[in-house]
Amino acid sequence: MELNADFDTRVVVHSDQIAWTPSPMPRVDRRMLDRIGAEVARATSIVRYAPNSNFSRHTHTGGEEFIVLDGVFQDEHGDYPAGTYVRNPPTTAHTPGSDKGCTIFVKLWQFDMDDRTQFRKDMAAELGASSQGVSTATLHHDAFETVTFTRLDAGACYENTQAGGIEILVVAGSVTEHAEVLGKGAWLRLPAGTALDIMAGAEGADVWIKTGHLIHAKPPSATA
Repeated sequence: MELNADFDTRVVVHSDQIAWTPSPMPRVDRRMLDRIGAEVARATSIVRYAPNSNFSRHTHTGGEEFIVLDGVFQDEHGDYPAGTYVRNPPTTAHTPGSDKGCTIFVKLWQFDMDDRTQFRKDMAAELGASSQGVSTATLHHDAFETVTFTRLDAGACYENTQAGGIEILVVAGSVTEHAEVLGKGAWLRLPAGTALDIMAGAEGADVWIKTGHLIHAKPPSATA
């Protein structure tokens, strides 16, 4: 399966406007944002766990990172409330689920295959001081990519010109990019060489941003 697999084009998905589709596990549904592959895939998705649902234990051969958007995600390592950012690098394993239900934004098979750094962070707690209505936290940085969380006050502007491609998820509020309003749950991917230029809406915005990674993009079969 290929979905939004051309990394040389701008892509926007308003995730709240697309249908939920079943995953292989009962009562766990997803909205696919991009994908190369079948069930083992380089994939970006929003996944919804119904209360008392879970996935069977599995190993992250290609790595997994996710943000908890609402509810509480759980595995044998602990509870992860909304606002938590988690990196489970290649070779890690867990049994995910949720007692009360949750929604997560998750990326699979998009790691440096030599990465072995596993962690969780409260994104808001990592934010630094605000400057001109913008505060930013660096969640992860290596030679492969940079991952940040940015909070914008109402009307604040933010620009990112880092090379290697840019991807954002609007976690809260809204932003305008190229005259298009991106509300909560909107996902934008810009090709390498394209700068990000956004302005927050009247309620401000929280935005997760990843840069540098698209020039390394490969399907799972090429990275296994």
